[in-house]
Amino acid sequence: MQIELLDTFLDLAETRSFHRTAERLGITQSTVSARVAALEEAVGSRLFDRSRAGTDLTPEGRRFETHARALRHEWNEAKRRIQLPQTTAHLVRLGIQNDLAALYLGGWVAGFRRAVPDTTFYIEPDYSNQMCADLLTGILDFAVMFSPKPHPDLHFESVGEVGYHMVSTHAATLAEVTADRFVFGHFSPAFEEMHRQVTPELAAAPVSVGQSGSVVSLLMAMGGSGYVLEKTADELVAAGRASRVADAPVLRQPVYAALHIRHRIAPLHRRLRRVVFRRLAGKDGDGE
Repeated sequence: MQIELLDTFLDLAETRSFHRTAERLGITQSTVSARVAALEEAVGSRLFDRSRAGTDLTPEGRRFETHARALRHEWNEAKRRIQLPQTTAHLVRLGIQNDLAALYLGGWVAGFRRAVPDTTFYIEPDYSNQMCADLLTGILDFAVMFSPKPHPDLHFESVGEVGYHMVSTHAATLAEVTADRFVFGHFSPAFEEMHRQVTPELAAAPVSVGQSGSVVSLLMAMGGSGYVLEKTADELVAAGRASRVADAPVLRQPVYAALHIRHRIAPLHRRLRRVVFRRLAGKDGDGE
């Protein structure tokens, strides 16, 4: 069976639209139809009901969906496992939340290498939604993210939190911070909602970005105020480039480890989770 048939089936099961699936996969609608027909012939059952009201899975299609996800995951796992370097026992593809990569990636990977020295790591900074999708398809093995996207095939575990502090190039107190000179951070949907609740007067800021490093770049170029990661705030204050806004609330962003449910109790993945947890908790050792 061609893996493209499974990819098309799973995408169509999500979109319920031949047109949308064709757009997402970069193929024609007729190709989508042909792939679905070929898969239905292979499994011996109709998988979708098509009508003017739309496209929906048949009972057989719903039962097949779980198996299709497992088959695709195992296919990607198999391809990776046979491509390991000769001196490597494991290959782990890591996804790291973009906003955490610059400050935490080095310490985490150093801890990973000590915990599992016979492992090769491929690392991809990204955003939560894409990392969840990549975990489902087997492109990623393990991810550290802000926004879990619940799915029966994914497992999420809280590993700590990071703090964001408001800094400014000119304001000492919150009363001096104005929306027209504020950079609004939308680091995650939960963070953005919390930000709007505690500082509603700043939600009308003319510039909004999704990374702490981008906030710094904008503040250094234009001046103003904004939330940045606590470690970044410490560095800016120590260098005299900005000061903390003394009475601004500290915003806390939860951090999660994410992996495919198949790896939930795997020793290697438990070690990775432990390293992330201990580093976020400020502990020097990686522990066992």
